[in-house]
Amino acid sequence: MIDLHSHTYFSDGTDSPETLARLGEEAGLDALALTDHDTVDGLSRFLGQQSQVKVKLIPAIELSCRFMRRSLHVLGLFVDPEDLTFQHRLVGLRQRREDRNLRMVGKLQSMGLSITWELVQAQAPTALVARPHFAKALVACGAASSSPDAFQRYVGDHAPGFVERQELEPSEAIGWIREAGGVPLVAHPGRFGRGFIWDEAMPVLQKAGMAGFEAFYGDYSPTEQAYFNALAARLGMARSGGSDYHGANKPGLKLGVGWGSLKVPSELLAELENARDNGA
Repeated sequence: MIDLHSHTYFSDGTDSPETLARLGEEAGLDALALTDHDTVDGLSRFLGQQSQVKVKLIPAIELSCRFMRRSLHVLGLFVDPEDLTFQHRLVGLRQRREDRNLRMVGKLQSMGLSITWELVQAQAPTALVARPHFAKALVACGAASSSPDAFQRYVGDHAPGFVERQELEPSEAIGWIREAGGVPLVAHPGRFGRGFIWDEAMPVLQKAGMAGFEAFYGDYSPTEQAYFNALAARLGMARSGGSDYHGANKPGLKLGVGWGSLKVPSELLAELENARDNGA
């Protein structure tokens, strides 16, 4: 069993890279990928645990894109965290994120909330600030009773305090990942669109260089999982899968098994390594 989608406090999770590696070992995983949002800052500490654990630790990232007027997340497995061009590009992404965060603070303040940028920053253990940190700040200033409440009323995708961030085109993310030695994959496509939207959308991304997608994910129904596995076979694309573990920010979701029934076959790792080696 493998888990190729997880986060630490270097983006919007709550665990350290060292703790994540230990949890992967305790879960009996054969492989574990760290896929923090828009940053590789936690990867050196994560990979530094390899001598301490048997689970294969994989460097990766999750990039936010815009596709078909919606937000699409692209995973990059096996990226080289030392690639200087890739690092420079990620600095630009972080600037976009900070610009958006400051606009969100202004929007929330205009609603009469006593939130400040300093208070939001204080909730983040690293320099990368994301919406879970906004949610904690809203609880801290008394505007919300809990993080879920803060998301529902203020910073969720359709809430009044939400501000869209300038996102990459999928072709950009694909190029960045491939040039950093990685394999680009669509993260949780079932969350992007239900039904058979991917019959038409996935071939477009495949033509742009997308190698595959998550055919296994904790929120998929049995019907969705069967659909995405069949789609991968039909298109000749690689399959991946993971829990999307965020520590305490997703209570009840566990590494490896997701909400309890997830099981990503270890055989997929060879499939993905082959996609990397062949540039497919």
